[in-house]
Amino acid sequence: MILALAPLALAQLPAPNAAGVSMGHLHLNVKDVEAAKSFFVDQLGATPVKLGNNDVMKFPGALIFLRKAEPSGGSEGSIVNHIGFLVRDLDPYAAKWKANSVKIVSENPASRQMFIMSPDGVKIEIYEDKTISAPIVNHHIHFYNGSMKETKAWYVKTFSAKAGMRGRFEAADVPGVNLSFSVSEAPVTGTKGRALDHIGFEVKDLESFCKKMEAEGIKFDVPYRKVAALGLAVAFFTDPFGTYVELTEGLSKL
Repeated sequence: MILALAPLALAQLPAPNAAGVSMGHLHLNVKDVEAAKSFFVDQLGATPVKLGNNDVMKFPGALIFLRKAEPSGGSEGSIVNHIGFLVRDLDPYAAKWKANSVKIVSENPASRQMFIMSPDGVKIEIYEDKTISAPIVNHHIHFYNGSMKETKAWYVKTFSAKAGMRGRFEAADVPGVNLSFSVSEAPVTGTKGRALDHIGFEVKDLESFCKKMEAEGIKFDVPYRKVAALGLAVAFFTDPFGTYVELTEGLSKL
């Protein structure tokens, strides 16, 4: 089951599922904001925008926020091992990355796949898909821990993600992103403080959604609140497996 992402080329964040949930954003801790911006804009083709004082990288289907901070480690070794994008034509990207000394973790020409690393250690998987209608689109978040099936079941239940498989990987789809799940033989840490600090979902009627989560026993690190200066509503919690998660309402305007 591969998430169908072609329509996202014409819109920023996708329409939500029946529970009101869609992909929102990824929030990175970066040592040098300008260097991180250069990586995402020049190497991956993001569109840079501002939300208040926040530097935001726009991709079809997702936003990436950059926050100046010293990350405690890269994405490898945390529960979110890597993120993934689809590109329509891998060859020009690969040539550019090699010419610009982007760290290439691995490449598999036969499967049209590469792994690269951001300047702060966020591992990024790239697949070629010639059917997408934009040069690059958001694709997946890959979780690694010792509780693969339980993690998948939790995301299916909590966010009404559609359970299935992505190739050989256990997976679940939320509009705009495939959530993939693998077993990690080594212990992993939570995401908070790492280069990939937290993942974010955009939620319709967030206040009611948070009340429902609280009724189900989920405790929030930052309860539902409105951020009037940004025109957003937000809430933060840590999932049972160590992923820091932000819920937002209002990011779809970007």
